[in-house]
Amino acid sequence: NNLTLMAFAVAVGFVVDDAIVMIENVHRSIEAGVPPLKAAFAGARQIGFTVFSISLSLLAAFVPLLFMGGVFGRFLHEFSMTLVFAIVVSTVVSLTVTPMVCAYAIPAPGGPTGWLDRGVDAVLKPAVTFYGWSLDWALRHRFAMLAVFFATIAATVWLFIATPKGDIPQDDSGLLIISTEASPDVSFAEMSKLQGRVADIMLADPAVANVSSTVGASGFNASLNQGRMFVALKPLAMRGNIATADVIDALRKKLRPVAGITVTLNLSRDIRTGARSSRSQYQYTLWDPNLTELVATLPKAMQAVAGVDGIADVSTDREQGGRQIDLSIDRDAAARMSVPVAQIVGALGDAFAQRQVSLFYSARNQYPVILETDPAKQRTPSDLARVFVQSSSGNQVPLSSLVTWGNGSAPLVVNHQGSFPAVTITYNLKPGVSLETATRGIEQALARAGMPDGVHAEQAGDARAFADSAQSQQLLIVAALLAVYIVLGVLYESLIHPLTIISTLPSAGLGALLALNLFGMDLTIIGFIGVILLIGIVKKNGIMMVDFALEAERERGLSGEKAIREACLERFRPILMTTLAAVLGAFPMVLAIGAGSELRRPLGVTIVGGLLVSQVLTLYTTPVIYLLLDRLHRRWQPRAIQAAGPAHAAWSEGARAEVPGLVP
Repeated sequence: NNLTLMAFAVAVGFVVDDAIVMIENVHRSIEAGVPPLKAAFAGARQIGFTVFSISLSLLAAFVPLLFMGGVFGRFLHEFSMTLVFAIVVSTVVSLTVTPMVCAYAIPAPGGPTGWLDRGVDAVLKPAVTFYGWSLDWALRHRFAMLAVFFATIAATVWLFIATPKGDIPQDDSGLLIISTEASPDVSFAEMSKLQGRVADIMLADPAVANVSSTVGASGFNASLNQGRMFVALKPLAMRGNIATADVIDALRKKLRPVAGITVTLNLSRDIRTGARSSRSQYQYTLWDPNLTELVATLPKAMQAVAGVDGIADVSTDREQGGRQIDLSIDRDAAARMSVPVAQIVGALGDAFAQRQVSLFYSARNQYPVILETDPAKQRTPSDLARVFVQSSSGNQVPLSSLVTWGNGSAPLVVNHQGSFPAVTITYNLKPGVSLETATRGIEQALARAGMPDGVHAEQAGDARAFADSAQSQQLLIVAALLAVYIVLGVLYESLIHPLTIISTLPSAGLGALLALNLFGMDLTIIGFIGVILLIGIVKKNGIMMVDFALEAERERGLSGEKAIREACLERFRPILMTTLAAVLGAFPMVLAIGAGSELRRPLGVTIVGGLLVSQVLTLYTTPVIYLLLDRLHRRWQPRAIQAAGPAHAAWSEGARAEVPGLVP
């Protein structure tokens, strides 16, 4: 489905990271003069822990998504599981098959090279030289880099708050769902006529292929005065590449002159989370145990919601003002004339309703026989004078001598929220308005309007599902960061070095949010998936730097500054290649066109934007963070040993002396 296909598209870009790191490390050993087979063994042994750390921490970022509940938890489950299995298989392949292929497929150095090899070297060598020069400048100006790092964190937090939040992106499915509504006292015949005029206008539009229309109370329509239409548009190429939103605007203008009926047009969505049918896309529900108070409050609430900027097609499911006739049976008169009350009810049913009286069987089929009065004699209250009731003695008694009647009004339908009477206000969003902005405006407008204490207001349908997901987004990000930190802390047996690796993440969030704002997109659930993916992808830069620097410090006794500088220069090429692979893997989703592309595009935008910005910033901020935390760690460790006592200090010095090449 769409979710697993998105996971496949993303996985193509970043599951190759492990293989890239492995191949680059083996190739570097071969360039140093080591035989290919020995280089494969040595490279796999040297880089195996790094590959394992990258994959395991990437899996840790998806743990919160796997256990997320609610509608969006089910929405993300298939996506997460597809990526988890892809990562596991790619890790196994990178640690086994990839070194074997390197041992027998990588040519020995000094052989003939092609134009592509020479072109790549011509670009990479100056890039590494420039990076080395700029890295030296960054290490000399550490306070400036720290200022950039903290400014990145502040900008990321500010953008996360300021970026409009939205529901699932609106995809162009080519199907319109149209709701129609006439006056509550409209007859079925008149409603059918009005619906037919709307259908004719739809079919006359050159972008419309087919129209399906229903009228009257049914599973689609709550009452007699409502209708529903499904309009299938022609393929994009056959309608002159006119977007569906433009088709809707054109149809609104054509339908505006039709008097007596209100038409609401909505674009059908492949994925809906609210599970509630309404004339417009989003809902806000008012409920109150006191129906009278609720009905009296509704006009004021409707006026407040309609006044919110960015909201269109405001309507309600309250069908007030339907005409009814109140009949009162004179039981004394009915008793004098020997007419049972059940006969009166049955006569009214035969006159103004339908019922099956028989079943006609043919040789191959059966046909129900329906009793119905002439529709022309069912229209006005005066038609009651034509109804007669049979008494127990067989006489025909006029209904007018047994009942009295009067005109009244009543709602066509009374909806409920749980066990309480409720009214749902439905609305659509104007172009460029986010759902978060609209819901905040509605809540403020209702608060200014002064709702009675007994009236409870809450979001419903898609708006409610969005509100629930928005509340859990911050928690999911914190949970993903905590899971990654715990896994890295266990792998490196340190509380400090995982912080260096996690310090690469704010720049990724900044890039993702900047890209969304640049493309004019909301932070939807699809974009949020991209942010979670970036937590797993971007930290690989920090892992490769920190792992190499720690090895240089412990095995060769280099100072922290020399170790991290050498790590940055040695890992620059694999970091650049893995980032380009992930960017190129997500880039087709940014440029995608056709049906369903709107659903996938925010994922590609967040990944590409986050990777590009993080690639630039982390190459300079991560070494500075590493040196800062390393200095704090060295200052804190002697104090901790001193506080633990002489015995612990002696044991610590002995343990350090046993490590070969480690400078005390």
